[in-house]
Amino acid sequence: MNIPSNLKYSKDHEWVRVEGDMAFIGITDFAQSELGEIVIVDITTEGETLASEEVFGSIEAVKTVSDLFMPVGGEILEVNPKLEDNPELVNTDPYGEGWMVKVKLTNAVEVNDLLDAEAYKALIA
Repeated sequence: MNIPSNLKYSKDHEWVRVEGDMAFIGITDFAQSELGEIVIVDITTEGETLASEEVFGSIEAVKTVSDLFMPVGGEILEVNPKLEDNPELVNTDPYGEGWMVKVKLTNAVEVNDLLDAEAYKALIA
């Protein structure tokens, strides 16, 4: 299981990569492996400001549909355009090309409340 140490993680299996006052958000390698083959990533919240733990979209796999939860509050600046035609990028590269949204952080301090790689590893063990 790939759990990069430079990211932060939520209990809902989202990851966050902070770059200044911006953050990229996606789902973890563990989450995509549990979901199976991803066929649709549905995110219609671009331009909205959402609080931590609010639903920002959904992800549909062959067997199930799951909500996507904001690990931190922020304004959704961009939805990864590659996922519209290639949702399987979430399966093949969850921490790279399979990122889901780019957000402008509302309160960067919230990132400190997320799990580090070791704590996330313990959560899924």
